[in-house]
Amino acid sequence: MKNFFKEIKHDLPASAVVFFVAVPLCLGIALASGAPLFSGIIAGIVGGIIVGAVSGSQIGVSGPAAGLAVIVLTSTGKLGSYEAFLLAVVLAGLLQIIMGIAKLGNVAYYFPTSVIKGMLTAIGLLIILKQIPHALGYDSDFEGDEEFIQADHQNTFTEIITAFQNYTPAVVLITIVSLIILILSDTIIVKKHKVFQLIPGPVFAILVGILIHLSYKNGWMNYFLSENHLVKVPVTADITEFLGHFITPDFSQLNNPQIYFVALIIAVIASLETLLSVEAADKLDPYKRITPTNRELMAQGTGNIVSGLIGGLPVTQVIVRSSANIAFGGRTKLATISHGLLLLLCAIFIPKILNLIPLATLACILFMVGYKLAKPAVFKEMYAHGWEHFAPFTATVVGILFTDLLIGIGIGMTVAIYFILRNNVRNPYSISKSELKRADKNFNINLAENITFFNKGGILQVLKKIPNDSSVIINGTRTKHIHKDVIEIIKDFKTNASIKNIKVEIIGMILNNELTNEIKTMKTLNRETQALLAPMQAIQILKDGNKRFINNLKAHRNHLEQVNETSDGQFPLAVILSCIDSRTSAELIFDQGLGDVFSVRIAGNILNEDILGSMEFACKIAGAKVIAVMGHTECGAIKGACDGVRMGNLSVLLDKIKPAIENEKTTVGNRTSSNRDFVEHIATRNVQNTMKQIIERSPILLEMIKEGKIAVIGGMYDVDTGVVEFYDEDMITENKFR
Repeated sequence: MKNFFKEIKHDLPASAVVFFVAVPLCLGIALASGAPLFSGIIAGIVGGIIVGAVSGSQIGVSGPAAGLAVIVLTSTGKLGSYEAFLLAVVLAGLLQIIMGIAKLGNVAYYFPTSVIKGMLTAIGLLIILKQIPHALGYDSDFEGDEEFIQADHQNTFTEIITAFQNYTPAVVLITIVSLIILILSDTIIVKKHKVFQLIPGPVFAILVGILIHLSYKNGWMNYFLSENHLVKVPVTADITEFLGHFITPDFSQLNNPQIYFVALIIAVIASLETLLSVEAADKLDPYKRITPTNRELMAQGTGNIVSGLIGGLPVTQVIVRSSANIAFGGRTKLATISHGLLLLLCAIFIPKILNLIPLATLACILFMVGYKLAKPAVFKEMYAHGWEHFAPFTATVVGILFTDLLIGIGIGMTVAIYFILRNNVRNPYSISKSELKRADKNFNINLAENITFFNKGGILQVLKKIPNDSSVIINGTRTKHIHKDVIEIIKDFKTNASIKNIKVEIIGMILNNELTNEIKTMKTLNRETQALLAPMQAIQILKDGNKRFINNLKAHRNHLEQVNETSDGQFPLAVILSCIDSRTSAELIFDQGLGDVFSVRIAGNILNEDILGSMEFACKIAGAKVIAVMGHTECGAIKGACDGVRMGNLSVLLDKIKPAIENEKTTVGNRTSSNRDFVEHIATRNVQNTMKQIIERSPILLEMIKEGKIAVIGGMYDVDTGVVEFYDEDMITENKFR
């Protein structure tokens, strides 16, 4: 409750600002859509209350979007009535819910940060440019327009020129006063004043704007404002007339194929605009919270179903209102829901008061929002990141300003993809010309994350330059995608390397079952890939991982990505029983990531019922393909057992190592920890004893071995070198029982 009151003092003032911004935008978009004016208010109410409550976003604000205005206008004409269009909105909502269930909300994650920042900056500039005419009293273009070519046949810049030529002095005065109030309210000095703590600057500016308008209206000042310069909310005489604004869909049109086509178009565009706004708003969020995008699609779908059923326009999350919410202190979804409630209550009870608000004051509030989105520092920051970031950023800004939101995003993405392809072509591997002339003839070729067809020639040339009698490691631990043609080049090089006496080792990539089709890059196993894995392949993966470890060629892994990949289940390749010794971390020694192995650690890598049960779960239930028992050199538990140490509960543990000591007959004389050879012999025998006990004490694991589903292998980790020596000759497989 304390946190609720702590946030409410920020959320309620922010919701008031968003409410004042939303009113003219909702009405303007409805006007541009050729729909009833009140349909925009309905969409704003639904976007605030319904979507706000269901959404996982804390700061996103939803409502009617300018990007859909043309679709609404043309679709209503094609379908014959607005009621038929409402049915398409309801069906679009159902499609969005299906998209959310199908987890299509991750699309936004594929848009580069440079493009998203370009979108935010462009929206900021667009807000400023589009509001200049309203601030000057030239209001021929509708509020919320985002397109360069306007409905009045002017464009963004010619509209500004015309506005300066046809400005209204009364509006300019309100603009100047409003800007002064907003700028002062944003300074540290005035923020400390109690008046501005009680009344946010934007609300204060609106009150002053209304007072100036009333002074004009009552003849106190020699100026006049026309209705075009004011907010225009439909006024109703009573609640019955108010409810008359709500319209229901024409369900008789369900057999009209065009309805479904329009629904699909609305669902796709509304979802894309929503996901882009979500990504952008999350970047603005000072608390860096991440919105669950699939839930957001379902929330938007719910909103569109409700909006369509009661006569509202389609809703999306919109960046202008979201950024206004963030800019003026909104912290939780309470601000979003409250702005929706304000829309509802004010539309019912005080529409006449809302109609006293000058558009010029609202334009000034949006000026502040736009400036915060498009500060000069943003351009400087993006330029400092280099051209591969600055070019897509700039292309997105220019594209949105001179076309519209979606086309501009497409232009930015095209430029970003160009730089990605260019970098892939230039950097498919890392090996310098000087390295190719090294005297020791040992070469490391480190492949990039993405190897495309364009890299074919470069890789072919570098492989041709490898001299005779060389040793080459082709390191693909960072590679996530590799083109089939490049795979063929690498395989041909390895096949023909013996002619030039070149030793080739491929690290980080394993051949598939047929050993001829392709090279698969290392990644977290899923159910399908685990099922295809044979025990011998799992052992080879562990061996390859240890090679990477000792060569300091650790595979590149995105651990957060692995957290997401394994959140729905685990499909490990092995169970590794190792010692509790701090130097024997199995995940590091075998270079494995999250979800790759079950790691069981106990002093002396001994066996007990709990460990056996864990192994049975790992293999029978979770599908692990191999059990690896790994001892290590200089083992403290082995030394303690050799010396007959007795100490509390440790004595019981060390007694389990005694059979290995008793079975060791080759060492005569010094049979204590001071004899290093003796200790290593005991460590090896202890591993072998543990392997033997696994099949003796677990009928479940024994049966799985006989069926060829798993194998048991032992090994010794050298704490001096990092090398794991596997006991291949002692391996327990199905072959031992034939």
